[in-house]
Amino acid sequence: MDDHHRFMREAIRLAFEGMRDGAGGPFGAVVVKNGKIIGHGNNRVAASNDPTAHAEIVAIREACRHLGHFQLEDCTVYTSCEPCPMCLGAIYWARPKKIFYACTRDDAAAIEFDDDFIYKEFEMPAEERDIPAIPLLRDEALKAFDEWRDMDGKVVY
Repeated sequence: MDDHHRFMREAIRLAFEGMRDGAGGPFGAVVVKNGKIIGHGNNRVAASNDPTAHAEIVAIREACRHLGHFQLEDCTVYTSCEPCPMCLGAIYWARPKKIFYACTRDDAAAIEFDDDFIYKEFEMPAEERDIPAIPLLRDEALKAFDEWRDMDGKVVY
């Protein structure tokens, strides 16, 4: 059996485990580096009352703790379902080299995990979204950006 199948099967196993334990929805993920799982997770939204506790986020957090770094260079993410917008954003910020997924976002929508409304929200002007985003005190906040830009010894990411 090739490694990709083995790692994906582990992500799928984690999806079953978390769902059956009542932790959250049927989603699992692993992060792999050099042929070893360094982070694993299943959806923990219900168990933790944390809307960000998706399988990919849980796995990324564990992998980053394992590596002692906030980026997953030379890592691969295996997830039982195509990542939602939040998880995809986190994956991009973590910068692994590749993502493998099993179920699609359409498969997830068919069981009432529909992220399509979020994708549609991204296309709308911020102030017209279902949760309006309203600019406030930009000039004051820009001072922190100015200080960051000029700071010596900062960690750029």
